[in-house]
Amino acid sequence: MADSVNLIDSHSHLDAAEFDADRAQVLSRARTAGVTRQIVPAVAAATFDTLRTLCKVETGLYPAYGLHPMYLAEHTPEHLDELAAWIEGEKPVAIGECGLDFYIENLDVDRQRWYFQRQLELARDARLPVILHARRALDEVIAGIRRSGGELTGVVHSFSGSAEQAQQLWNCGFCLGIGGPVTYPRARRLREIVATMPLEFLLLETDSPDQPLHGHQGARNEPALLTEVCACVAALRGVDPDKIAAATTTNCERLFGLPPLVSTTG
Repeated sequence: MADSVNLIDSHSHLDAAEFDADRAQVLSRARTAGVTRQIVPAVAAATFDTLRTLCKVETGLYPAYGLHPMYLAEHTPEHLDELAAWIEGEKPVAIGECGLDFYIENLDVDRQRWYFQRQLELARDARLPVILHARRALDEVIAGIRRSGGELTGVVHSFSGSAEQAQQLWNCGFCLGIGGPVTYPRARRLREIVATMPLEFLLLETDSPDQPLHGHQGARNEPALLTEVCACVAALRGVDPDKIAAATTTNCERLFGLPPLVSTTG
């Protein structure tokens, strides 16, 4: 990749406790690698304030606020009112991370659905994109998007569905977030989708500190490794990584309303 590469990590939990000991170094490595900006979605109301502070202190970090289904035990109905106030007061780039998770046992499905629907309504009313979690729940997530009547935009992060489900999301104007899983040779279905999908719906992500890449199993993931995701996607599509970097950066700027990065070179 060229020295002037400009990548956006569309899904990084840089505010997570796993980065407390060396967050500055993690950010430095990312910027050195060309990962100039990151979208950092919240998972629970208790994290909103810390996330806001981090994104104000560090350049290139953009917060999204939402209630993640895996943290269902931490959510209360009042948190939806709190979320609405944060959306109004802080003007985040997106609502999220929200969605449905039918993989983890003992997560109340009806409560998940209720929080999910309310957050879709908040996103629709605020005209903000949504960052969606959909694990073993993609058909229902797509149905929720469709019920919005075409008024929503967003991304299904860590997409792991079928080609048909991918097509349904594109038809709704939604992007696919592609990260570490695509680097595994055994992920044949995902790699086939990524190899041929419309480039305008592709976003790159790490989901740091989770979902380590092939060759980094068992290690903490971090945004600097987005360059490896980009290189893998480029190899699958038979193009130069710089083309993938440029396209996905443009896609991210468009979806989240980010200003283009101003070059400091002559």
